Amino acid sequence: MTKIAITGASGHYGQLATDKLIAQGRAEDLILMTRTPAKLAHRAAQGCVVRYGDYDHPESLGPAFAGADRLLLISGTRVGARVAQHKAAIDAAASMAVAHILYTSFIGIDDPANPAEVRHDHIETEKLIRASGMAWTMLRDAHYADAMIVMAGPAVMQAGAWFSNAGDGYEAMVWREDCVDCAVAVLTGSGHDGQIYNITGPDRQNFAQVAALMAEVTGVPLAYVPLEDDAQYAMFDAMGIPRRPVDDQSINGIPWNSDDMVTFGQAIREGFLDICTKDVERLTGRPARSVRQMIEANAEMLKAAAVPDQVSA
Repeated sequence: MTKIAITGASGHYGQLATDKLIAQGRAEDLILMTRTPAKLAHRAAQGCVVRYGDYDHPESLGPAFAGADRLLLISGTRVGARVAQHKAAIDAAASMAVAHILYTSFIGIDDPANPAEVRHDHIETEKLIRASGMAWTMLRDAHYADAMIVMAGPAVMQAGAWFSNAGDGYEAMVWREDCVDCAVAVLTGSGHDGQIYNITGPDRQNFAQVAALMAEVTGVPLAYVPLEDDAQYAMFDAMGIPRRPVDDQSINGIPWNSDDMVTFGQAIREGFLDICTKDVERLTGRPARSVRQMIEANAEMLKAAAVPDQVSA
């Protein structure tokens, strides 16, 4: 059977991908790379191979990928520093004769005018992959609905308003699990060499519409408040969110940095993320799930986060 290596296998995406592959009976085909193997002791018990590997220690990566046929390269979390990290992983995979590399990229990165800070990391990584000699597939994921509804949503509910510098720009937010399902389909399928998939949700929406959906589903009145970029920075500063990324740091459970988030809002406002496809259905055989479904699935949690007198009877 094809041996599949997964980087960052102790993270949210990696754990979910591993769960799904194990459910398909592929545990013994999995090579799981992580900076902290102790976190994946349960995976070793399930039959997976668990190996130490660290993007910042390139010498660890070749041994981590040894024997793999396909590699799921899950992008690192340190925005602005990922190209060097990813290059180390790509070079190591090529040196270990990995045949096919899949990369979790991001939508809207072809246009150099896109102001999102993440663009540089992803477009440069894609260039390195194309030049590596390995077969490749780019999984360009849209903005996670989970990040906005599950992670940021409680603060929105508590404030009674959604504050954003995204203006009335549109995007098609996607469930992280739908992104993972697409990755698993490519990892276990064929015919994906040289393909770029834009993994999006089914609906183009702006944040005012998303706030209105949250209000409708939860019964809690919510306003949408557009901000200038400077005001968005000031809001994040007041929350204690760092301008630049800090490894393993989160604020209110969210691993944010404001340079990333503010330029993200700019990209949405200026239309660079206004992309909506059926690639989830193309790869998985079922439609992508919607933001409304994400809100409905988390309605009780969102209601609980609201100020009590905001909730309607």
